[in-house]
Amino acid sequence: MIGTLLTFFAVGLVALVAISILLAVLGTVFSLAFGVVSFLLFKVAPILLIGWVVLKIMDRGKRPAELSPADREWLEGGK
Repeated sequence: MIGTLLTFFAVGLVALVAISILLAVLGTVFSLAFGVVSFLLFKVAPILLIGWVVLKIMDRGKRPAELSPADREWLEGGK
C-alpha cells in the first residue's frame, strides 16, 4: 500500500517537473517571438515606411521614362 502511494507520488512529481519544463520552453519561445515582432514593428517598419513615402514623393515629380531610340532598337531584337 505504501509502495503504491509512493509510486503515485513519484509519477505526479515527474509529471509536474515535465509540465513545468514544457511551460518554461513555451514561455521562452513566445517571449523571443514577441521580442522579434515588436522589434520589427517598432524599429524596422517605421524606417521602411518613411523610405517608401520619400521614394513615392520623389517619383511623383518625374515624368514617365521614355526609351531612347537605341534602347528601343535593342529591345525589339537588335536589328
